[in-house]
Amino acid sequence: MTLEEELQAFPLTGRFLFGRLREALSHEERVALEALPEDIATYQSSSRIVEAGSACARSTLLVEGFIIRGLAGTSGAGDKRSALSVHVPGDFVDLHCFALKRLDHNVDTIGPAKLAYIPHEKLREVLQERPHLGRMLWGSTLLDAAMHRQWIMKLEQLTTPRRIAHIFAELWRRLEMVGLAQSDGFESPLTQADLADMSGSTAVHANRALRELRERGLAEFRRGRLFSTDRAGLEEYADFSADYLYGEGQLSLLPAPAAVRPSVST
Repeated sequence: MTLEEELQAFPLTGRFLFGRLREALSHEERVALEALPEDIATYQSSSRIVEAGSACARSTLLVEGFIIRGLAGTSGAGDKRSALSVHVPGDFVDLHCFALKRLDHNVDTIGPAKLAYIPHEKLREVLQERPHLGRMLWGSTLLDAAMHRQWIMKLEQLTTPRRIAHIFAELWRRLEMVGLAQSDGFESPLTQADLADMSGSTAVHANRALRELRERGLAEFRRGRLFSTDRAGLEEYADFSADYLYGEGQLSLLPAPAAVRPSVST
């Protein structure tokens, strides 16, 4: 099914694992997944949906908008937040709280967002009655972990301009997977302050980094809109390879075309 067909049939969950493992879900599993949410919430502005340390009885699927998971600043750091990950539509944001029950970090919407909440009791039923769908849900948390590892490595290896370039390159690919990017960039509610949190820098350094990307002709970021006419240059500057997103490349989870599938000897 195309993305448009998925969203028509499954308006809440049609983007879940699209461009990765979506095709591994049977029609019955997709129907069951769409029936999981009990509450749908719409937020008009940035809001905290999970407070660190609070008890969790449900998990969140992001239907529309953006979410950041982050740690509050330690003593002496003021209001500085360390962003751990950013989520786009189709992501299960806090599925791991099904097992942990309490998170060690906050979960915040960034700008307007639409969320689907799934009670943990329903997730227990999935694990018992639909083990394959349960593995797909587990798989989505492993994809999150792969992205988190990249963020850790890039924070260590790259300068602030290149870190922000990497964030742009990753978000562009992820939004493209779920039909929310354009050929010259993407739109988001992210601010320079958000980029500073995500890149482990200050707002001043983030501003300088954005100016450097603009002067290099790689990207321009204004009011949340990324514009670039040199995507290849941006990705090269960021030392970005999309393999860890498991959409395309060496680690792709997409079905291989019949012509290139490895033969099986008997």
